[in-house]
Amino acid sequence: MDARLGFSTVDTIVHHPHPEPVVRLRGFTRRFGTNTIIDRLDLDIAPGEFIALLGRSGSGKTTLLRTLAGLDEARGQDVEVPDSRAVVFQDARLLPWKPVWKNVSLGLKGDNGRGRAEAALKEVGLGHRLDAWPLTLSGGEAQRVALARALVREPQLLLLDEPFAALDALTRYRMHDLVLSLWRKHRPAVLIVTHDVEEAIALADRVLVLDQGRIVAEERITAPRGERTSFAARLREKLLSHLGGDDHAEGVVPFPVAAE
Repeated sequence: MDARLGFSTVDTIVHHPHPEPVVRLRGFTRRFGTNTIIDRLDLDIAPGEFIALLGRSGSGKTTLLRTLAGLDEARGQDVEVPDSRAVVFQDARLLPWKPVWKNVSLGLKGDNGRGRAEAALKEVGLGHRLDAWPLTLSGGEAQRVALARALVREPQLLLLDEPFAALDALTRYRMHDLVLSLWRKHRPAVLIVTHDVEEAIALADRVLVLDQGRIVAEERITAPRGERTSFAARLREKLLSHLGGDDHAEGVVPFPVAAE
């Protein structure tokens, strides 16, 4: 590992015990007709680990996320995922005919749905919007509701599918801080799919680059969040080289690195 840069490559060998992964894929393959979308993919995600998944359009990111979310079947394949998992999409996908708290409590078992929804909404700063209608929310507020709906279930695995792509730069930065604070409190394993290299560097412990259904690069970031500016530019260029991009790569917008 380069201590000055605070990241290590996939070739670095670190000798320490590893907990059992919450996600384990071995040789996972997904084909549609004659097209191979995911090609013999191996992946482990440790409990509480925060992973960012980068890749060009068509690289297989969405297919992988849908499999981990249980939206696509993985019958007959070596795929292990926890039963407790939740997804936040780019579109908040709120039901407009239900108030905010009922969107959050949707599908919860038990009698205290409103109480649990209220607690979750307070965590994301929306305790005052319990009875609001989704169409009255801003884009950032809608995504906060979507996060509350995911976290109220206390998932072991939280999947984020470009959840901040439609937000303005300032709102996205604030959402970064919110996601990190919620992650520290609840400690789910997180996989965020993003096109934004800066977002990946700011949030993740480990950044994976997917291309043609295979992981072609992996970077572990050991520097604390908030202390990554010194090496972020070099790591950004390295990741962009794996993506085949440049300063104008899809979705690449500079953001401040979120504080630890």
